[in-house]
Amino acid sequence: MDITIKSLDGSDAGKVTLADEIFGLDPREDILQRMVRWQLAKRQQGTHETLGRAEIARTGAKLYRQKGTGRARHGSARAPQFRGGGKAHGPTTRSHAHDLPKKFRALALRHALSAKAKSGGLIVVDDLKAEDGKTKAAVKRFADLGVANALIIGGAELDVNFSRSARNIPHIDVLPVQGINVYDILRRQTLVLSKAAVEALEERFK
Repeated sequence: MDITIKSLDGSDAGKVTLADEIFGLDPREDILQRMVRWQLAKRQQGTHETLGRAEIARTGAKLYRQKGTGRARHGSARAPQFRGGGKAHGPTTRSHAHDLPKKFRALALRHALSAKAKSGGLIVVDDLKAEDGKTKAAVKRFADLGVANALIIGGAELDVNFSRSARNIPHIDVLPVQGINVYDILRRQTLVLSKAAVEALEERFK
């Protein structure tokens, strides 16, 4: 697959051939869905917890005698049916993470890259560098490039000025190539890759 390389000012800067085994797959929604679910489950805190009847600070004495009152048989006031009692089957602190094979995760990333390429949401730029860290200049660069909602992936090390200038712009995320992931690719309208990022991805999946 051939794609035109852009400069940050929006002008053409040549062409690059993208590997079909990375950017030319037929995207499968089921693979992408499983990967996004794995990512979101892994980041979920799982620290929510309620007090059960064994943890409530309340007397454990029997409310009233068993027989002779005509009322229902009750024991502890900590029981869930009473106001101030423990929560029945409430949430407890736990990990929501589940396993997903490493090869499957790599396949999902290739499907996400292919989905962006197939939908026309992929842009390759020659370099991600800025002379200063001014946000105003970054806004103009992105307007020239035609992106307003994008994930921008640079090389292994990002240019400090470029990342600083873009970090306060809404709907723009900047990551090094080792931080690329399926969820962030899919949640943004456009994927912008530097030439260094393309080379790193092709080396990674070689």
